[in-house]
Amino acid sequence: MDIAGERPGHDAAAASGAGREYFAADPTARSLGIALVETGPGRATLRMSVRADMVNGHGTAHGGYLFLLADSAFACACNSHGPVTVAAGADIDFVRPAHEGDVLTATARERTRLGRGGIYDVTVTRGDDVLAEFRGRSRALRT
Repeated sequence: MDIAGERPGHDAAAASGAGREYFAADPTARSLGIALVETGPGRATLRMSVRADMVNGHGTAHGGYLFLLADSAFACACNSHGPVTVAAGADIDFVRPAHEGDVLTATARERTRLGRGGIYDVTVTRGDDVLAEFRGRSRALRT
């Protein structure tokens, strides 16, 4: 990788388009009000507001929604390279709770790609507060 974090000869415009195309084809994210803020080679930023129907019995956002937001950012980032890529596994650590009305941002970045596999880290924030850290492992499908 070069200093900017892109592979030499990598088409950043094509990667941005591939991430946007993936997001546009995701009805789940759109139905939850998730918005694509930015995408590029191996990265993506998504945003979501916590609605009343996303809150659990403790009055906090259900962790599944934080996972889904992070997973969606991960999917946009790992699909930004063009080949159809899926999750091979993922883990999340919840640091702070989110509440109804909070605006959450998930920022995904590629840590490494080798062959058909990749590792991506996603940080979910509310303003400057980190709410969750997600690590996803991807696998590009053979076409």
